[in-house]
Amino acid sequence: MTVDPRFYAPLGALTLGQVAEMTGAPLDGDGELPVTGISSAGQAQPGDLVFLDGDGKSVPQISPNAAIFVTNEANLRHVPEGAPRLVVRFPRYAHAIAALAMYRPRHLDWTGDARIAPDAQVHETARVSPGAVIGPGAVIGEGSWIGPNTSIGPGVQIGRHCQIGANTSVFCALLGDHVTLLAGARIGENGFGVMAAPDGQRDAPHFGRVILQDHVTVGANTCIDRGVFEDTILGERTKIDNLCQIAHNVVFGRSVIMAAFGGISGSVRVGNQSMLGGRVGIADHVRVGEGVSLAASSGLFRNVEDGETWGGTPAKPLRQWMREVAWLQKQANPKKNS
Repeated sequence: MTVDPRFYAPLGALTLGQVAEMTGAPLDGDGELPVTGISSAGQAQPGDLVFLDGDGKSVPQISPNAAIFVTNEANLRHVPEGAPRLVVRFPRYAHAIAALAMYRPRHLDWTGDARIAPDAQVHETARVSPGAVIGPGAVIGEGSWIGPNTSIGPGVQIGRHCQIGANTSVFCALLGDHVTLLAGARIGENGFGVMAAPDGQRDAPHFGRVILQDHVTVGANTCIDRGVFEDTILGERTKIDNLCQIAHNVVFGRSVIMAAFGGISGSVRVGNQSMLGGRVGIADHVRVGEGVSLAASSGLFRNVEDGETWGGTPAKPLRQWMREVAWLQKQANPKKNS
């Protein structure tokens, strides 16, 4: 997806030669070629700079529009023939250097003494509590309430009749109507993206958003991270309990229920009307079908088809898990079961 200028200020395009110079990469292609955006390989638009990282053994998803690459030696075979490329040891790091030269998060430049920025749009029926601050370009809809000491970042859109609890922060996010965020929720922070760099591990910059659709509820002290390049999305009437963590690029369908202390890793997909018990953990890139139930404390590492019920760690179909638990109990108490 295209980087949203409401949240990230464009600093101007680069040329491929400039990217090569700032990253120290040898140039293979036209140095005057314009680089007008940044993206993941799978979502690239014309002019976007994309990266390919890893051991190169699996075939990456590459958009047919992807045309300018930063890659390592292992992934060279996946670069389309004739496409301009920069070959470096740390592709994601080099891509991040270029990205940060092209875009800057607007909330990092949010200054001034105004509690409500002059260009923020706050509906006349909305209520803003003491200590709350609303950033430039933000929009607060009809009948919404912003709790005490809450921060609504630049460009954030909050729909009608929303309730944003005390000490909450909302950045790089779009909220629908009747959304409820309980106290201390953190929406739109940078996710736990770590990339290798010449001097060790670095935090990967995130340029995506969080989208909370109509009637979503998010519990107290829950964190929902914005996407890296795509969006983190919670579908209509999804309900999230207190003290949960939802990582970057996660997509929940409609009416998903997630109980307290759950942790969802990056790029997970959860289908409509699925239910996640307390302390459920899901590994990255896992796909959970529609109408799935995961028992409390499940640790899920593989995909689940529609309508299934799983439990345990590692999680497996419920009957299999219960048989294994019963067998283990018998082995642990042979006298009691004889």
